[in-house]
Amino acid sequence: MLSDRELERYDRQIMIFGTEGQEKLKSSKVAVVGVGGLGSPVAYYLAAAGIGTILLVDEQTPELSNLNRQILHWEEDIGKNPKPLSAKWKLERFNPDIKIETFVGRLTEENIEEVLEGVDVIVDCLDNFETRFLLDDYAQKARVPLVHGAVEGTFGQVTTVVPGFTKSLREIFPNVRGKSGKFPILGATAGVIGAIQAMEVVKLLTGIGEPLLNRLLIVDLAFNTFDVVELR
Repeated sequence: MLSDRELERYDRQIMIFGTEGQEKLKSSKVAVVGVGGLGSPVAYYLAAAGIGTILLVDEQTPELSNLNRQILHWEEDIGKNPKPLSAKWKLERFNPDIKIETFVGRLTEENIEEVLEGVDVIVDCLDNFETRFLLDDYAQKARVPLVHGAVEGTFGQVTTVVPGFTKSLREIFPNVRGKSGKFPILGATAGVIGAIQAMEVVKLLTGIGEPLLNRLLIVDLAFNTFDVVELR
């Protein structure tokens, strides 16, 4: 049941998917795995949309070089507050009507079931495929949708995996090789891709529109190109 405050706060989006859709968002739990360049806009827009519970997962602490893109972390957080806790403080003040849960640490085969228990959607905001494939394996086992996003430079990509209906990440990227070290990235790139990921979550939970199922969106913001690759 939505309160009068919630009806007013979410009035503009209730015009799109109705109070029933807003109640679905309120009753949902979404895991944002990686609270960096992608995870920051994803978490921000999910909080703005009124997702009832957001679980933030990350093991790192903000560094100065993160701040060109990781908008949930400020100079006062550098070297002090782990990213999930840094983000939690701000998101709770941005929207006090939702619940922010945190896990500070690395996801492993041993702990992933406990950490992600009860989530309705997982959002992949990571920067490595080793952990992405771990998320993918869990999503397939638990039958939980997984929204994948990745960025580098001015490029980004998004696809949504629904177990039993779409290809898995392992099937989409069978020959991917892990990268190490720094890679170039503009904050606006992460912002655009993160916003698209957040929209995929809202579509999955409310039923509006068409998520990127068996489709890979590839974006190059340097030339404003948006291409969709069919994955069937």
